[in-house]
Amino acid sequence: MSGSSDPGSSGRRKGTLIVKPIVYGNVSRHFGKKRESDGHTHDWTVYVKPYNNEDMSNYVKKIQFKLHDSYPNPNRIVTKPPYEVSETGWGEFEVQIKIYFNDHPTERSVTLYHVLKLFHTSANSSEILLQGKKAVVSEYYDEVIFQDPTQVRNA
Repeated sequence: MSGSSDPGSSGRRKGTLIVKPIVYGNVSRHFGKKRESDGHTHDWTVYVKPYNNEDMSNYVKKIQFKLHDSYPNPNRIVTKPPYEVSETGWGEFEVQIKIYFNDHPTERSVTLYHVLKLFHTSANSSEILLQGKKAVVSEYYDEVIFQDPTQVRNA
């Protein structure tokens, strides 16, 4: 994690590697019965959060969650923590999660894909009690790696 700043490289710290562990996924709860007004059966939240409870806003500018096209405004942009979107629905679908960084011109965005889980059907999901109700949690660990970051990214 040490390195030297090269003046010819726009303030980038050559030889430095910064690793930011994250968790992304969703939690969902069954209503108990189908809602008559729209047929929805679950409420859910999809999220990206730091693994170590640090402030992600030091390096994250915004996170875009691309929901299923059947949702109004399916491209949801969250610019400050908590980086999450909550909705209701009846089916599972793939959510595209795009993380944009504060050093946007020098750091490329990262795209993740997560299948929104409503039902406990795989080893990648588990049931927990949340506010007295059974909930399904499906989440994954990943790492954002900044190689030769700018001076700003020493956090």
